[in-house]
Amino acid sequence: MLEILRRIVQEVNGARTLDAALSIIVRRIRKAMQTDVCSVYLRDGQRDHFILMDTIGLNTAAIGQVTMRPGEGLVGLVGQREEPLNIEEAPSHSHFRYFAETGEERYSSFLGVPIIHQRRVLGVLVVQQRDKRLFDEGEEAFLITMAAQLAGVLVHALSTGELARLNDAESQVMLSGIAAAPGMTIGEAFVVVPPANLDAVPERVPEDVEAEVLRLREAIDCVRSDIRRAAERLASRISAQEQALFDVYQQMLGDAALGQEVEKRIREGHWAPWALARVVQRHVQYLEKVDDNYLRERAADVRDLGRRVLSHLQTESEERSPVYPDHTVLVGDEISAAQLGEIPREKLAGLVALRGSSTSHVAILARAMNIPAVMGMSDLPLSRIAGTPMIVDGYRGRLILRPEPELQGRYESMIEEERSLISMLESEQSLPSETSDGQRIRLMINTGLAVEMSGSPVARIDGVGLYRTEVPFMMHQRFPGEQEQARLYREQLAGFAPLPVVMRTLDIGGDKSLPYFPIEEDNAFLGWRGLRVTLDHPEVLMVQLRAMLRAAEGLDNLRILLPMVTTFEEVETVSRLLDRALEELREEGLKVQRPLLGIMIEVPAVIYQLEAFAGCVDFFSVGSNDLTQYLLAVDRGNARVSALYDAFQPAVLRALAQIARDSRRLGVPVSVCGELAGDPVGALLLVGMGYRVLSMNAPNLSRVRAAIRRASLSGVRELVDEALSQESLVQTRALIFERMEAWELAHLLPHRD
Repeated sequence: MLEILRRIVQEVNGARTLDAALSIIVRRIRKAMQTDVCSVYLRDGQRDHFILMDTIGLNTAAIGQVTMRPGEGLVGLVGQREEPLNIEEAPSHSHFRYFAETGEERYSSFLGVPIIHQRRVLGVLVVQQRDKRLFDEGEEAFLITMAAQLAGVLVHALSTGELARLNDAESQVMLSGIAAAPGMTIGEAFVVVPPANLDAVPERVPEDVEAEVLRLREAIDCVRSDIRRAAERLASRISAQEQALFDVYQQMLGDAALGQEVEKRIREGHWAPWALARVVQRHVQYLEKVDDNYLRERAADVRDLGRRVLSHLQTESEERSPVYPDHTVLVGDEISAAQLGEIPREKLAGLVALRGSSTSHVAILARAMNIPAVMGMSDLPLSRIAGTPMIVDGYRGRLILRPEPELQGRYESMIEEERSLISMLESEQSLPSETSDGQRIRLMINTGLAVEMSGSPVARIDGVGLYRTEVPFMMHQRFPGEQEQARLYREQLAGFAPLPVVMRTLDIGGDKSLPYFPIEEDNAFLGWRGLRVTLDHPEVLMVQLRAMLRAAEGLDNLRILLPMVTTFEEVETVSRLLDRALEELREEGLKVQRPLLGIMIEVPAVIYQLEAFAGCVDFFSVGSNDLTQYLLAVDRGNARVSALYDAFQPAVLRALAQIARDSRRLGVPVSVCGELAGDPVGALLLVGMGYRVLSMNAPNLSRVRAAIRRASLSGVRELVDEALSQESLVQTRALIFERMEAWELAHLLPHRD
């Protein structure tokens, strides 16, 4: 039976269409179980009906015609109860419903099992026989196992097949992806394609090596110019922080990055296109293995740059300027920041990408420009949607093709409400972040890029709560030296001075290895990472500490933050290394001061050691994302369990409240950086717990500020007390959103169903 199971799943996995997959299922299962009938019913999510999609044994004319609601008929009963049903004489069962078109009056015994994927019923698998008998335990176990095995492979075939079928019609299609940038828009699809194919470059020996090097340099210069022009077109629409994303592109193209490595390959005897393709593919393959979302998305940036350089190498002809619709929804496999900059801003309405996530560069830019974006639309058929009218819902991560008039009207109303809200938020940008009864809350930003901030943005924030120093390390082919790091850190510190900048020491290992420092881990999240790595390599940590201190000379706004702390001894060791770095630099004649030193609270064990840590550090910073993940034992990147990841779980809220209480008792300042701090509801709960410093991604600042200004400290304290007394996530969320409605703050929250 195991071999039969394996073969059936393998065949279904290889099916090109939904219909082919269903045909394989019913025929192979009927043969394996030697039954008279095998049928598969799939659930239509929009109408909430189970539809007979394929059968062998019943009349084929019934396919697509027989439908049952949950609880209706034996099939509907299986789907409603989400458990098997094994009956000796089906027609005598109280839920039996007769469909004349099926011809099933000839069959007596019935065995139906639900097909469930991630707690969602996809359909029902049924076998029937003329003989009046119960299916035995072995047969029932086989069909249950078959349904469980098929659920994972069927879900992809189901979405792909239904989409292909619906695209041939004029009906509305609703698809789900990843909410990458908030907002809603209605527009027309404009499909973009990669400028060149890196996977199709042939290998050749160059006739003239120097000529190939010159070709490469000219192609890189052309791409540099393209990116510079794209950045200039967007300059008035985005802040200096987002503008720095284009600087990252320029750095990737620099002599010390891609260009130098490609030249080396050329001089080894390869022509420029092949050398470029190999270098880009090596970087992309490495980055795609990284388990950190922000860093993994850099693979898309490197791939896009490689394609652009290759395009210039392959042809000298200029492309004709495309004609964009007035309300363009840019759709592509991977959309780059450079492609985004090529479209007139007044025509760009939304973004949709088959790949990518909320941490991609283009998502960051989309949020900065208030352009709704949905990523991860892997089943979208690019070849068939050009010019299709669509709604992009960046709050729900939803894409609606060919919306019906009623639904389009609803979205038009919501979009108008959204415009009014944005206008209100913009008018409050420069107002202080304080509650209605006068409690000041410091709002800071998270960043991973060196930026120069103009006076206006600085006036609206209180500093940088988290600077990810691993980004510069990712942009090199070796560990960057002390002077290189110091230059980057100085730009960041000077750009925000005199506001504080919290720099996290190198956070790599396990899930975030470097190309020149590979690490293989069986369990990345519980392995060799963060401070554990840099303490095992003090030579790397010392260079970074010296670079930070050197960069901060005369500015006095540096704060150093240690990631993945678990034990008191780890912090003691870093403190000694920091003192040594200070002494060395002072001996070199630098006037450096000891910066404040803090730890990230993300490992649950630290919660119970705060008293010990209070004696050796100056501040605490709660990493709410990882703390939630570790408290709930949920890998938030694993689709099977990611639904369990929720920072509003009672256990997480109680842990956060305890940290706030203990920090206050110990007299140690504490902040929160992570997604919870950037959620208006989460921010209010944190304020009610006693947190006075919140750090978040810059696009979240305005909503959080508006929520804080409209709530009272006494009110949010009362809300926290009630929330902490709830027993379940459902109860907690119901209480919170009921209170938001009562406080007339629901309009500040992302639109929810």
